[in-house]
Amino acid sequence: MPTTTELIEKSAVELRSLIGRKAISPVELLEACIARIASVNPFVNAVTATCFDRARAEAKAAEAAVMHGHPLGLLHGLPLGVKDLEPTQGLLTTWGSSIYRDHVPLADIELVARLRKAGAIVTGKTNVPEMGAGANSRNDVWGATGNPFNPNLNAGGSSGGSAAALACDMLPVCTGSDTGGSLRIPAAMCGVVGFRPSPGIVPSVRKLLGWTPISVVGPMGRTVEDACLQLAASAGMHAGDPLSYPLDPLSFLKPIDVDLSQLRVAWTHDFGTCAVDNGIRDTMRHKMAAMRHLFHRCDEIEFDLGETHRCFDVLRAEAFVASMHAAYERDPGSLGPNTRANYEMGAQMSLLDSAWAQAEQTRLIQRFQSTFADYDLVLSPTTPVTPFPWTQLYADTINGEQQANYYRWLALTYVVTLTTHPSISLPCGLDHAGMPFGLQIVGGFRADRQLLGAAHAMEKAFASDVQLRRPRPDLAALRPAEPALTSIIKTPPILSGTLTEAIAVAAV
Repeated sequence: MPTTTELIEKSAVELRSLIGRKAISPVELLEACIARIASVNPFVNAVTATCFDRARAEAKAAEAAVMHGHPLGLLHGLPLGVKDLEPTQGLLTTWGSSIYRDHVPLADIELVARLRKAGAIVTGKTNVPEMGAGANSRNDVWGATGNPFNPNLNAGGSSGGSAAALACDMLPVCTGSDTGGSLRIPAAMCGVVGFRPSPGIVPSVRKLLGWTPISVVGPMGRTVEDACLQLAASAGMHAGDPLSYPLDPLSFLKPIDVDLSQLRVAWTHDFGTCAVDNGIRDTMRHKMAAMRHLFHRCDEIEFDLGETHRCFDVLRAEAFVASMHAAYERDPGSLGPNTRANYEMGAQMSLLDSAWAQAEQTRLIQRFQSTFADYDLVLSPTTPVTPFPWTQLYADTINGEQQANYYRWLALTYVVTLTTHPSISLPCGLDHAGMPFGLQIVGGFRADRQLLGAAHAMEKAFASDVQLRRPRPDLAALRPAEPALTSIIKTPPILSGTLTEAIAVAAV
């Protein structure tokens, strides 16, 4: 029998196999996860509201199903962390906003419903920036999420709580979502996997602009196989997302075999348009030198992608105007600085701006396709800077260059968002500052399975190279952040609902 530590450090795929073989109990696994949350979460503040009592009852039912030989779902008995942008029945869902600090939904959103149907046990919520705006998971309701490698530093966002919970082995399965990089950036900063699927593969039913391809939901995991497992449990058509379409979810369950020696790989520091710190540029060059022998070809190439920044500005602002109009009209002061800035930017735009941005995105997609006439994958850094203190809201300067707004430093990922191509952030050793380095891998148009297969093959190849393999945080060395991660909370959360528990994260 594995020890408690050995148990929770196993991948989700391994844990599901052990449950299916009756080698471990869902009850045993849940209690191990709760114990890890209690011991580690005070240092990183990744998990927010919890429902441990309900989870315990569901784990007992999951154990009984195994013992009685009932059919088991893909995620049967696996504790699940849900990003706090996804409504969960009976469990506090705040979107990181004081407006919703006492909001307890009556039903699960489709993503959560699918994961629960597959047997996952909702255990808690994971932290986000207010309304998911930005890549620093801090808000006035729950405080900030610290990086598992150094709690004084940023864990990324907006899926920062999920990434940190996975990196700390608090939960084996966590959800994420991505507009400008919210799956990929926290995965990179915390040393886990974040996969942005092509629009429509996993239905995103909470976006008000149903036809936009820039916002998706997708899986995170400690390994590529873990991400595939969650993807298989959540993919498939749903009328709530008009971009979704009929497909076989189980086609994603296992990564396809890919021979890296046959791949033609292109790489770039900056896509020709993104500000990137010199330290990250040096790190990227060293990583490419260490891995180039794996591929048939590995070439540094140049890009001309047009007016990507202005295009993303408009499309992002449109989404915030659609979702934030009522709250802004009621009380602009109720919104945090990032959310309010996005709304006000969009409110000043015209139909001409919108039409231009839609056309420019189409032109960008067409230009990007020319790269895949000669190459199978495009590699880049996931983030342009090493993790910085979470007390700094965003990276306002890069190499001395002032950034235009709070999300401009996310350009390496939002440029790829605009292309609609699938992309994944794969752990790739440490950067120049000794923090996790994420390698962004971009696949061909709608080539999600091929991308996942290539990423899995790279992950296996990286495992034997200390420069490239996934780094693991030293949890025994964690110390409280200075200032405390909960120091920006203005007032304690107000809770409702008998199933809801709040973690006062400094005293779990």
